[in-house]
Amino acid sequence: MPMSDSPQHVAIIMDGNGRWARSRGMPRFAGHRASVKVVRKMVEECAERGVRFLTLFAFSSENWQRPPDEVGMLMKLFFDALVREVADLHRNQVRLRFIGDRASLGSEFKQRILEAETLTAGNAGLNLVVAVDYGGRWDILQACKSLAADVEAGTMTSADISQSAIAERLALGGIPDPDLLIRTGGEQRISNFLLWNLAYTELYFSEALWPEFSAAHLQSAFEHFAQRERRFGKTSAQVAAKADA
Repeated sequence: MPMSDSPQHVAIIMDGNGRWARSRGMPRFAGHRASVKVVRKMVEECAERGVRFLTLFAFSSENWQRPPDEVGMLMKLFFDALVREVADLHRNQVRLRFIGDRASLGSEFKQRILEAETLTAGNAGLNLVVAVDYGGRWDILQACKSLAADVEAGTMTSADISQSAIAERLALGGIPDPDLLIRTGGEQRISNFLLWNLAYTELYFSEALWPEFSAAHLQSAFEHFAQRERRFGKTSAQVAAKADA
């Protein structure tokens, strides 16, 4: 049976910060703060393993429903981490991108995002994509609205709308779909993350809470991926024939 190569695009739902903190008698925000160190470590690990794209689900469009004080602290944590880490990311040739609805973000935060993306745009190393105020349904909706606007403007017709045309208008337009999705924290759902792009992604659910997710846990996910046969709707025989060609 032909096996998959190493994943070139890894997406991660970083779950379990609050439960990690609660199990230690600490406030939820302590878990979010601890998670930053794990993000840094996973960026390093993925870069060393030759991963081309790493997409992290940092804050969903539904997370605005959390208590206002937690949302405020999360936004400050994201902002502070961006300011603190961008120079090091740039030095290590990491290209930084953000996806999501930026309309709800503060003006200073949006400016810092733009500056970070501009600074690292020419880097040739790992592509780090951070999803903030992102939702899969929002993503598909804004792609459809963009196409509808072009139809109304007469620059395209409804017949021109194809799967590839929709994919190009999504937040990850121009980036290959994830090969591997990792979700930590033991939950087994995708929580409105990259709904279109995960159509044929291999899913790996880890019991480890995100603040305790380690290089060994990542290795286990990669070993799981290596055992998968990625058929994309074809039969095993077809996949094997292509591999032997």
